[in-house]
Amino acid sequence: MTTTRHTVSDVMTHTAIAIGQEASYKEIVALMHEWKVSALPVLAGEGRVVGVVSEADLLPKEEFRGTEPVLPDELAEAAKAGAVLAGDLMSSPAVTVHPGAPVAEAARIMARKHVKRLPVVNELGFLEGVVSRSDLLKVFLRSDAELAEEVRTAVVAELAPGAGVEVAVREGVVTLQGGRGDSALLGLLARAVRAVEGVVDVGVSAGPVPPGTPV
Repeated sequence: MTTTRHTVSDVMTHTAIAIGQEASYKEIVALMHEWKVSALPVLAGEGRVVGVVSEADLLPKEEFRGTEPVLPDELAEAAKAGAVLAGDLMSSPAVTVHPGAPVAEAARIMARKHVKRLPVVNELGFLEGVVSRSDLLKVFLRSDAELAEEVRTAVVAELAPGAGVEVAVREGVVTLQGGRGDSALLGLLARAVRAVEGVVDVGVSAGPVPPGTPV
């Protein structure tokens, strides 16, 4: 069974806004505001990513204005309150992803590391682009007709040829119907359909196709 697998390169922003280690605090804030981004990769040399400056790295300057850290875990943040250059403000090493990584892998990294954007780097660590949460959601822009065609050809035709399973898709939700009443078969197909990128949800039914549903 072969289904569509988008990679980070398919959805990322190839023109990335980045800064050097000597970029100033105000320059960083201005760039974030101008480009409507929440983080900027920090580059060294000819373009190797050495860190990332995010809004979270900038906030300590306001958080600790006129106050001193109280808890031990506040010391690192308080140190950034006095920083004025990207090299001192950045979080390092940067959390990155490779352009050939599956979209699902990028999503897992973002969730695990609690970041909204990832620099995309090649095998040498040089910046190739940036992928954001909104980029990863682009797979859900696939049309119902496109999803239905892939489910029929890449899932049903391969796993259950001749089983009489009909495919209906509405707003990304796939309904599998028929299968000669074989609930186990429909369950197997439903699990496979969930792996198709862009599918919002999957249901099974032995009844007729709902009126007005694209099939």
